[in-house]
Amino acid sequence: MKKELIILFIILNGVLKAQENHIYLADPTIYSENGIYYMYGTEKKPQQGFPVYVSKDLKNWQPGGNTNGYAFLKGKDNFGTQGFWAPQLFKRNGTYFMVYTANENIAISQSNSPLGPFRQKLIVPLDSTTRKIDPFVFIDDDGKIYLYHVRLNKGNTIWVAELDTGLSRINGETLKQCIYPTVPWENTQLIKSPPIAEGPTVVKHKGVYYLFYSANDFRSIDYAVGYATAPTPKGPWEKFKGNPIISRKILGINGTGHGDVFRDFNGHLNYIFHSHFNDSTVQNRRTFIVRMQFVLNKNADEPDEVRIDKNTLIEPIISK
Repeated sequence: MKKELIILFIILNGVLKAQENHIYLADPTIYSENGIYYMYGTEKKPQQGFPVYVSKDLKNWQPGGNTNGYAFLKGKDNFGTQGFWAPQLFKRNGTYFMVYTANENIAISQSNSPLGPFRQKLIVPLDSTTRKIDPFVFIDDDGKIYLYHVRLNKGNTIWVAELDTGLSRINGETLKQCIYPTVPWENTQLIKSPPIAEGPTVVKHKGVYYLFYSANDFRSIDYAVGYATAPTPKGPWEKFKGNPIISRKILGINGTGHGDVFRDFNGHLNYIFHSHFNDSTVQNRRTFIVRMQFVLNKNADEPDEVRIDKNTLIEPIISK
């Protein structure tokens, strides 16, 4: 009996240590520069801001940040007191910007380093006319800046509006809806709620705009990722008939969604996303990365298709 208890203790201890090595970031995103990857996301409670992890190989990560592991800290230097969700980092004119959600609104903070600290010059949201989450800033080849985001009104729907060059406000006259859940995979009703489409990311490929998004409630095991294409940043958007491209049926893990597209230093396209903690528990959500690629469509008149390689799935860990 004593021997069995020792063995059980060893097993449980190993499981706990393995869990300590996982990265628990929901809504994750990766910014890459000069041979270093920077990972940000929604941290588990209590939320103090946005932590950052750094890596050179996408598998092994270390806490970074210029303020005790954080690139962004809530407080007097930034907008918001709660609900710090879904950050995205981008660089413009030599300055690093972090667009993020707080208090169910959207703001932009800035820094001279990806490690932070990120601070706002004017402590206000971009727009306070309605509740908004899940921002993504896309800068087109002509220099126009677009804010894709989710508006909360009888469900979650994805919208776009142009941002001013000072990154201080949206142009309400340019506001347009992009994605509304209409097809079965987007609302499996495992959790009864209004339709949900969220977590937008936009990339441009061969002159075509690809909008990646997640559908279903994040608590659902069927939370999944699909995409739509358009000839302009504002649409009209046509959903890929093969959606979803990332799901539990494809990867074998529950609650796969809300991430970001990035290119690694070998030139491969990747998608970072979160999943449920395990088959029976949602929190804390775990972070994964899978490789994706554009594939030539058999129909020459159709845009290239996006596919993932499930054999490339990796779970980033905090290396000791």
